[in-house]
Amino acid sequence: MNPYYDLLNKPCGGTFKDVVESIGHTPLVELSTLSPSEDVRIFAKLESANPTGSVKDRVARSLIESAEAEGAIEPGMTILEPTSGNTGIALAMICRRKGYPLKVVMPDNVTAERTELLKMYGAEIVYSEGAKGSNGAVELALELATDPSYYMPYQYGNEANPLAHYNGTAVEILEELDSVAAFVAGLGTGGTLMGNGRRLKEADPDTLIVASEPMQGELVQGLRSLDDGFIPPIIDLSLLDRKIMVSNMDSILWTRRLLDQEGIFSGVSGGAVAAVASRIAGEIESGNIVFLIPDGGWKYLSSGIYTEPLDQLGDVDATNWW
Repeated sequence: MNPYYDLLNKPCGGTFKDVVESIGHTPLVELSTLSPSEDVRIFAKLESANPTGSVKDRVARSLIESAEAEGAIEPGMTILEPTSGNTGIALAMICRRKGYPLKVVMPDNVTAERTELLKMYGAEIVYSEGAKGSNGAVELALELATDPSYYMPYQYGNEANPLAHYNGTAVEILEELDSVAAFVAGLGTGGTLMGNGRRLKEADPDTLIVASEPMQGELVQGLRSLDDGFIPPIIDLSLLDRKIMVSNMDSILWTRRLLDQEGIFSGVSGGAVAAVASRIAGEIESGNIVFLIPDGGWKYLSSGIYTEPLDQLGDVDATNWW
């Protein structure tokens, strides 16, 4: 067989019984233009290859399948979840496939594409105050969840979230690379960092686990500042070796750099993570650095960040990007 086709079947090929089963096995791509030396290699895990275009497909599947296994939900029961977009979209796809009605609580200042995708999959949307970001969505969802007709998986406090990465994402990375000097991801719910961090440190305790975090009070670009007052219960801060702040504008600049230099069409949180990965690459002498790009740029096109001059973007802090 042509070795080119062998390559296509690793890691992305395969035959699956349905779209939910196809989640995961996303590409790990080397970004040579970002490397400061021949001894440091930088790889991006492209989660936009998942069915609804984000890493949250992994989490949504894990949340629902865990609840089913525990007998917490049954067909026809309404699922309720706070989200700033990607988790809701992933849940909407899976809930439609499995027959569960879905209600999501989402900040009212997300990009229009996310609202359209949720409606497309049949989700009911309840809007929270945009100025409060994801924290406001969590607050309102917790109030609604007192109604016993709802089941809330609650990605912020559900161990099925990090387990999606412990049993999936990290395993895929270790299958492709002999060693990982550092793993970098955005500090959102904490699931990506916790799940990958635990598994990668089991393989090599010296692997650095690094969080990309927004400046306090900024509306994030897909990340969460722990200084803003809410620390998701699944986060174990002792697992993090570093937390590095990234501004909204730097997130956008690095999103453009990924596009211009590597052809990677990333969401804005991916730019924030790339900025931190590049910084770590400049601080080590050798090794593989892996950073996770949570989603592609399709949900952010209406913002103009890919084509408009930076001085014409307006208030980039007024949009909740993830």
